[in-house]
Amino acid sequence: MTALASRTQTSRTKTSRAGSSGLTTRTATGRTPRPPGAGHVLAPLGVAILAAAGVAASYVVFVRTATGQYADTTAMLGGDVHHQRVVEVLSRTLNGTTLVSLVLVCLAAATIGVLRGRIDLAIGATVLVLGANASCQLLKTHLTRPNLDDFPAPNSFPSGHTAAAASVAFALIMVLPAAVRGIVALAGAAYVLVIAVATVWAEWHRPSDTVAAVLLVLAWAAFAAFGIRLFRRHGGPPARPSRLTTLLLLAAAVVAGVAAVLGLISVVMSVRVTPGLVSSRFAFLTGSAGVAAAVAGGFLIWVWLAAGDRAPAAARPAKAGRVARRPKGGKK
Repeated sequence: MTALASRTQTSRTKTSRAGSSGLTTRTATGRTPRPPGAGHVLAPLGVAILAAAGVAASYVVFVRTATGQYADTTAMLGGDVHHQRVVEVLSRTLNGTTLVSLVLVCLAAATIGVLRGRIDLAIGATVLVLGANASCQLLKTHLTRPNLDDFPAPNSFPSGHTAAAASVAFALIMVLPAAVRGIVALAGAAYVLVIAVATVWAEWHRPSDTVAAVLLVLAWAAFAAFGIRLFRRHGGPPARPSRLTTLLLLAAAVVAGVAAVLGLISVVMSVRVTPGLVSSRFAFLTGSAGVAAAVAGGFLIWVWLAAGDRAPAAARPAKAGRVARRPKGGKK
């Protein structure tokens, strides 16, 4: 009888050990998570290249062609908003966006990354902000703008205000925990959209300047994400962003994008075929829709890229599974 009990206890101990080992290497569904592959690491690099190509295309179409310049300038000059509440919001947003405030938010983002024990995120956020704003100023200084629309003005491509606001918002999304990234992305997108439209309303920038600024920031953010994923290529499986945030940004990007494309066709026809077909106010609303589509799309892509970052399993608070119980019974 004693020998039989000893064998039973030994069998239970082996089963418990096997179950405990399986729980540490398998997910709740019983499947072993696969480590991220080369596509996961290279995806941000592809986004960075496409975003940079978008900046170049915006410059060629809206700065180097007469039609693009006429459409862009008409949209800027049509921003005569007479609604008192809208004017107040735009004015306060522009006046409240100072270099000091943006630097403080940038330092806060780097500090959050350090406090979370993610030095790679702090470095990535710093590279994002510095690279986006420095390259924006270099492009604005060195790019030429031929006078093709009878509106002599210095080059304003891309928008420095929009680039600064978007880079800080992207940096916060990068360093903050996944649980709050969704709400921060929505708030950041709304803030950047108001800044971008306000610069057009104030006739500081044309719509293409702000769209290019968002794409430029996305390019640098994706490049920073590529460096982080390359450094963390042995990390855990990628996560997914908030479904609600994804749906809201996707809906905004699609609706605004369709409105911008249809409106742009009408504005181009007014410039090339039938002068006076649409008003400058319509052109301003079309440009604002294009800016909204760029902001929503840029934040949507960045939320997905930021959510794909995962620290290695050893760096996360692991052992979240069940703890194997000690076998009952003892020696008789």
